[in-house]
Amino acid sequence: MAAGDGSDEVRVLQNLRGKIYDAKHLVPNKMRDFFCTINLDQEEVFRTQVVEKSLSPYFGEEFYFEIPRTFQWLSFYIYDKSVLQKDLRIGKVSIKKEDLCNYTGKENWFMLQPVDSNSEVQGKVHLELKLNELITDNGSVCQQLVVHIKECHGLPLINGQNCDPYATVSLVGPSRNDQKKTKVKKKTSNPQFNETFYFEVTRSSSYTKKSQFQVEEEDIEKLEVRVDLWNNGNLVQDIFLGEIKVPVKVLRNDSFQAWYLLQPRENGNKSSKTDDLGSLRLNICYTEDCVLPSEYYTSLRNLLLKSSDVQPISASAAYILSEVCRDKCDAVLPLVRLLLHHHKLVPFVAAVAELDLRDTQEANTIFRGNSLATRCVDEMMKIVGKHYLKVTLKPVIDEICESPKPCEIDPIKLREGDNVEINMENLRYYVDKVFREIVRSSISCPTLMCDVFYSLRHLAAKRFPNDPHVQYSAVSSFVFLRFFAVAVVSPHTFHLRPHHPDAQTSRTLTLISKAIQTLGSWGSLTKSKLSSFKETFMCEFFKTFQEEQFTESVKKFLDDVSSTESKEPSGVSEPVHLKEGEMYKRAQGRTRIGKKNFKKRWFCLTSREFTYHKQQDKEPIFTIPIKNILAVEKLDENSFNKKNMFQVLHGEKPLYIQANNCVEASEWIEALCRVTRCNQRRLSFYHPSAFLNGSWLCCKATAESTEGCARCTADVPADTQIEIDGDRETERIYSLFTINRSKLQKLEEACGSIAVYQGPRKEPDDYSNFTIEDSVATFHTLQQIIDIIEKLDESHEKYQKKRSSSAKYGSEENPIVGKVS
Repeated sequence: MAAGDGSDEVRVLQNLRGKIYDAKHLVPNKMRDFFCTINLDQEEVFRTQVVEKSLSPYFGEEFYFEIPRTFQWLSFYIYDKSVLQKDLRIGKVSIKKEDLCNYTGKENWFMLQPVDSNSEVQGKVHLELKLNELITDNGSVCQQLVVHIKECHGLPLINGQNCDPYATVSLVGPSRNDQKKTKVKKKTSNPQFNETFYFEVTRSSSYTKKSQFQVEEEDIEKLEVRVDLWNNGNLVQDIFLGEIKVPVKVLRNDSFQAWYLLQPRENGNKSSKTDDLGSLRLNICYTEDCVLPSEYYTSLRNLLLKSSDVQPISASAAYILSEVCRDKCDAVLPLVRLLLHHHKLVPFVAAVAELDLRDTQEANTIFRGNSLATRCVDEMMKIVGKHYLKVTLKPVIDEICESPKPCEIDPIKLREGDNVEINMENLRYYVDKVFREIVRSSISCPTLMCDVFYSLRHLAAKRFPNDPHVQYSAVSSFVFLRFFAVAVVSPHTFHLRPHHPDAQTSRTLTLISKAIQTLGSWGSLTKSKLSSFKETFMCEFFKTFQEEQFTESVKKFLDDVSSTESKEPSGVSEPVHLKEGEMYKRAQGRTRIGKKNFKKRWFCLTSREFTYHKQQDKEPIFTIPIKNILAVEKLDENSFNKKNMFQVLHGEKPLYIQANNCVEASEWIEALCRVTRCNQRRLSFYHPSAFLNGSWLCCKATAESTEGCARCTADVPADTQIEIDGDRETERIYSLFTINRSKLQKLEEACGSIAVYQGPRKEPDDYSNFTIEDSVATFHTLQQIIDIIEKLDESHEKYQKKRSSSAKYGSEENPIVGKVS
């Protein structure tokens, strides 16, 4: 059972995927080097490569990541890259979390807004507000406002470090502005203030025998409480962090407390020049899944898992899902993961591939489109083939990126002084090396990929019995064109490199990728094919290749990877590089006089060891064998007043590490947990905080050797090779069916119409885009789907009611919406 299956609690999980396309008409109006970042509030979680010397840069980068925390704004910043000075922010696109649903799955142009420090806010503040009736010594009555500012959470980092926050609390009206100030809290994004302030609200009035609290309405209507958060600048100007406003009139004679999301200043995001900054084209898909306990999904899960047994396959629940989704990709992502997790993917792919082949008229176009079958295989290769790609390509990709040779062979793009013959030799050297690594890699190809390729090969041979080559082109169209060639051209996307390659290296990788696609295409080196090259220079380049030698190597490789013989993916003796990148680590104090400060280091995780280095490509300073890692857990940020920290527990003292952002921290924890899942001595308990000044901050135990006080959260089953949350994927599929309920109903009506009339289809526009081979079988499956999602609707509604009855956030529109216990 994978992580997440069988949980008794409701979990809310978020992810974000999409694509950053291009920008146009950027300011300043001259050629610059641009890049784009994605930020959750003000925390950067993704960065594109730099596009050099452009006014309308094309980025063309896809992104996908889990969002491990709450956030208010999703922002995209365009930067002007500077070599000597700080990179300049040109403009931004900021979308409130609750507005993301308006853009999901759509390609949109967004106007860039100016970057104003007064609009860059994040975090929340916890307030308690109360109106008191006070009786003075002379018997008169006055009203007093009590503001208790308790704490803040999630304030932004300032220059990469925790801020020094303080708050000003004001009672503001037409003729008054009474302001008070809290103490400054040092180096924290979650300050605990716990300070109370008192304000006189109304003038004293005569005390009546009824002792009734009567507030003067004309005063109350015009008064509001304003709380402003600031970062103490010491010798420089204080930085505004956000504000909230609460009208006093909503309090009446009651006491309220709530969390309030900090807001920008009213004029913080307005400018008369917003049209002059340019625009950015994006595709954004944000999902928030409310995952119920596992038993709620039993019916839907079972219906989906038996899809490959349904005849015809077009009447199955999984196929219907792909039919009703506007973008097949939305359906494929969770569907492949779910089927893969339950060992049902191979028969389903075989069934939809057979359906795909019925519509394929020519053998040379086999599996070249974006059908359900091809997308399922693409997604399967991304999930299952990660390890395989790293084993096969990472060493040679590292060589190309770290010791680049000029490889440009396009006469138009040659730089001054370049020699096209030498460049062609360099390119040939790289192509030969990449090709050799691929065709020798069959022993490492995962068994599941081999099983899928075996099915595709035999289905293709059955469909085109007179073409002896089609059984090979059916496999090469995936493994060469859609797997290896794509990974070569985009190593960062496939985690083969930690950073984007520079422009020249990217061009080299593009040329190598083109060559690998051609070499892998069955029979593509024949003379008749050379004329089909779009670029003349590539045609000239391939005239140097020996056709027979390469086609034989490809044939043998394709035979091997489409065999059903059992293979062991870990059959390579060399350690596999799994992840690397720059982070901060706290000195472990292994020497008596050693300083316990934080230093930037280059971290590297392989299948054998976890190391850190002073710089990339230097010898490791410290090494932890994978077998020695006992646990990997998050670290309470109050330990060092730093965000995004985790700890690696091993034989010596814990290694405390700070990642650059929340997404990166989650990815490192996941990678480390996965590679250590089989360790014999894994811990069951750990300390969520650090041991400082003679005691554990979490449990106050004074012995450093004291057993942990919290149960380890990353308890990964030893037999789980691929981490898939089956319940989460089923919930995603339920959400997709719910979103497309109207299409399900149209499809149901279409099936009924066909079954009844048995003649010309009525109103074909309603269902002409659907595949209906067997109206009775399809109708039966649709009834099951609709019945299941209606029952799941009820379960979700019960949870939402329970959730809405608990504490909620305050806001400007509805300042007091719930009490917080």
